[in-house]
Amino acid sequence: MPRRRNHDATAFAVRMPRVTPPVLALSFRILPGSIAVVGALVLAFSAVGASRDAIHPAEMRVFRAVNQMPDWLYVPLWLPMQFGNLVVGALAGLVVAVLLRDWPVAIAVVVATVLKLVVERVIRRRMTGFAGVRQRPGTSEPGAILRGGDVPARGASFPSGHVILAAAIAAVLSSALGPGLVWVPWLLALLVMAGRVFVGAHNPLDVTAGLGAGMLIGGVLDLLLR
Repeated sequence: MPRRRNHDATAFAVRMPRVTPPVLALSFRILPGSIAVVGALVLAFSAVGASRDAIHPAEMRVFRAVNQMPDWLYVPLWLPMQFGNLVVGALAGLVVAVLLRDWPVAIAVVVATVLKLVVERVIRRRMTGFAGVRQRPGTSEPGAILRGGDVPARGASFPSGHVILAAAIAAVLSSALGPGLVWVPWLLALLVMAGRVFVGAHNPLDVTAGLGAGMLIGGVLDLLLR
């Protein structure tokens, strides 16, 4: 009889489902949460730095260092810069979601694309008092080099909408991609940042603000939809 009771107890233990401890389950969401928090901080610091009566000399030096790099870099930078294009970036994110069969990621990509337009407009409205300063480099940076036929010489420049979208898509994909591939969308986002300054479309704080806003959007969407 004792042996039978032990056997039944063992069988019962085998049938019991494995339950993930709540603390361990919570730790899986640290990544998107961290991305959102860091993004909020980057956006806040960028907005503070941009809230001046004139572009800071340090920002102008960074702009010149990037903008005056060799012209041959335009060709290799042009393709990754398209990751920040509204249609191309959204399609790239959706293709990855379909390949992974991760429908929450697909939804997050679509929502991020819409929020990019909303957040960009909200930030520019909040920065209206400095709109005269935060103009395109063709107006605000003496001797700026404008590359490509679609780079405007004037108009609102803060934040960079291209970078918002690229960073948002990268953040949305971070939890879905494995460690071997997660760096790819972030590298593309960084290349979009560098490329937008290189072609003379944005000043440095414009692209860092876009990075922060995109990280915030993507991190929050990942937390809510996955």
